[in-house]
Amino acid sequence: MTGFLLRRLVGAAITLLAISVIIYAVFYVAPGNVAQITCGPRCSPFQVKQVSDQLQLGDPVYVQYWHFLQGIFVGRDFSTGTSVEHCAAPCLGQSYRTDQQVTDLIVGKLPVTASLALGAMVMWLILGVGTGVLSAWRRGRPTERVLTGLTLAGNATPVFVIGLVLMIVVCGTLGWLPYPQYVPFSDDPQQWAWNLLLPWLSLALIESAKYARLTRASMLETLADDHVRTFRAYGVSERAIIGRHALRGAIAPVIALNANDFGSMFGGAVLTESLFGLPGLGRELVHAVTVVDLPVVVGMVLVTGFFVVLANAVADVLYAVADRRVVLS
Repeated sequence: MTGFLLRRLVGAAITLLAISVIIYAVFYVAPGNVAQITCGPRCSPFQVKQVSDQLQLGDPVYVQYWHFLQGIFVGRDFSTGTSVEHCAAPCLGQSYRTDQQVTDLIVGKLPVTASLALGAMVMWLILGVGTGVLSAWRRGRPTERVLTGLTLAGNATPVFVIGLVLMIVVCGTLGWLPYPQYVPFSDDPQQWAWNLLLPWLSLALIESAKYARLTRASMLETLADDHVRTFRAYGVSERAIIGRHALRGAIAPVIALNANDFGSMFGGAVLTESLFGLPGLGRELVHAVTVVDLPVVVGMVLVTGFFVVLANAVADVLYAVADRRVVLS
């Protein structure tokens, strides 16, 4: 098990390094005046020259990339006119729109997106896996047909439509929930959950549809295996077969899919954050792209890639634990 974990850590580190190379090449080596794009169209030639000096664009590409990595891990010195400013690690640069360190910006937005992603993940797993198991268990019955229809409808409905309907009905008409307003968990855990319940539910209703379909298909495949027929021949109850054997064999694909969805949520929950006014990473990424704030865009993409790789590394370990057929050595 230790060797397996070490290999996964090394693989994750290599993947992150490859992602950083691709991101740097796309944003800083691509044709065009990077300093002008980063600074903005209203910058004077002197300001563009300052940005070029800060990014050290006059150095060879490999030296620029080394400075880029150095800034992430050990900090970096930026020349600004006659002074030198040091940015402690990790340093992803400085926003040229707000003069704020990108690291500080991400740290400030990260709790919002993490709260949204974690809560929604729990809800979509409960709804999706539960619906999929029930559909497979009641195959061919009216219950399965109703659940299949609901999952298809959920798969085809955009998140902003469900979110708007929930806000109009639950918040406006019925008054059961307040209009979402992010409250830090450290300030008031109850209000934190109460205000995020509607965004969680909006995301979960969309995402749970594909988990229900995947779980149902995996369950039906597992229930057709020889060992399951053997259990039935020995008189094992259907409830025990579903809960102890079939579900464990069918859960591995769900783990893999959930890792990708959860990691991508750190940069991909744009519609949900914008719809409910949550100041998270996705909303900040859209704003940075709109105003061409290159350091913020690069930092956000790097953070999203990090969480995707981390989630997949954890999923590999859980996959091996859930499926006995996986060989760790």
